[in-house]
Amino acid sequence: MAETVTSLFGGHIYYAQNYVPAAYLREVLPSLPTDAAPIRSVSDTRMRPLDRLLEIMVRLRDPERGCPWDREQNFSTIAPYTIEEAYEVADAIARDDMAALKDELGDLLFQVVFHARMAEEQGFFGFEDVAAAIADKMERRHPHVFGDMQINSAAAQDRAWEEHKAAERRDRAQANGAGESVLDGVALALPALLRADKIQKRAARIGFDWPGARPVFDKLKEEIAELETELQQPAEHRALEDEIGDIFFAAANLARKLDIDPEAALRRATAKFERRFRRVESLAAERAVGTDLDALEALWQQVKREEHE
Repeated sequence: MAETVTSLFGGHIYYAQNYVPAAYLREVLPSLPTDAAPIRSVSDTRMRPLDRLLEIMVRLRDPERGCPWDREQNFSTIAPYTIEEAYEVADAIARDDMAALKDELGDLLFQVVFHARMAEEQGFFGFEDVAAAIADKMERRHPHVFGDMQINSAAAQDRAWEEHKAAERRDRAQANGAGESVLDGVALALPALLRADKIQKRAARIGFDWPGARPVFDKLKEEIAELETELQQPAEHRALEDEIGDIFFAAANLARKLDIDPEAALRRATAKFERRFRRVESLAAERAVGTDLDALEALWQQVKREEHE
């Protein structure tokens, strides 16, 4: 009977034409080999797409017959690709390209599958554990939907959400025997401006904050003056880096006080520069300007005037 099992992948067995949990079959088929070789084609369209994707990942990581590149990867080497795929999802949304969004969401899902598979190989958790954990978290953080709590506004929901997250951070700190900080849980790998914004918001929760935007503007000018002072004398690169960092941190703080997303503001500024520079390139080519800085600056000012007309 065990010979009729068509494949065993990622904790699930495909028995005949039916999808059956492996744990159940092992109870009724004690002799079932746990190392059964995969013989069902991953191109079988009768499989659920997610199951097929999970099987593909197992096949790619197979120590003997998998892809050499996929087999060599670990959490650290894959992490940059995960971040890149998340940005590509955001890019498709910004371009309002639904076809691209479908593809990019698939790429991002594959990253989750990849990490989950590596974790399962090491005995930590599998894809189903990841899905179960986020499902539990969403129910826990939405008691007004899945429980009896009454929340009547988005603002109230935001407060309740942060309270739930804070309680979870306290529980983790207690479990680890560590002291609790309001700054706990702000990921180190976040984009620098976004992380600065989050850190500042956390500090503001306990009153460590400027009373308004004006003092922050003064602080920004102070930081710029300190950089100018460093530049007036021989300065180490690290010192200049520190001063530039202080300027960015103060600018992020000013954006927060003005209720502006610093990441979004910088993206818009970069897009504006890119748009104008591409126009300058076009005009420079038409007029054979070359690399003459004064001529390029004149074109830049022309492009700016055109945009405001």
